[in-house]
Amino acid sequence: MRQVEVNGKTVTLSEAGWLEDVAAWDEEIARVIAANEQVEMTEAHWEVVRAARAYYDEFGIVAEPRKFLKIMRERYGENRASTRYLFELFPYGLVKSANKIAGLPRPKGCS
Repeated sequence: MRQVEVNGKTVTLSEAGWLEDVAAWDEEIARVIAANEQVEMTEAHWEVVRAARAYYDEFGIVAEPRKFLKIMRERYGENRASTRYLFELFPYGLVKSANKIAGLPRPKGCS
């Protein structure tokens, strides 16, 4: 575990960089995690992160990749609902990078 300070607030990250307290997340924390993941956040990145957080907030679980593609298709259209599109934004993967930046719990089997 390691602690980082963001805007005067101390948050705990796992050794792999996952936020330990989902409720502590905000966009400033997301920017720090994104920098650690070598992801430069654009509005397209934020759309994915916000959609992932909205699903988690509504259902209390992280969306499976297929379900997430369906969510993206419904919200933003077909051109933003492909695995290729998501990997262009998050080269280390939706489950690993996008959910980590969104401050969501680490899914089982994900490093």
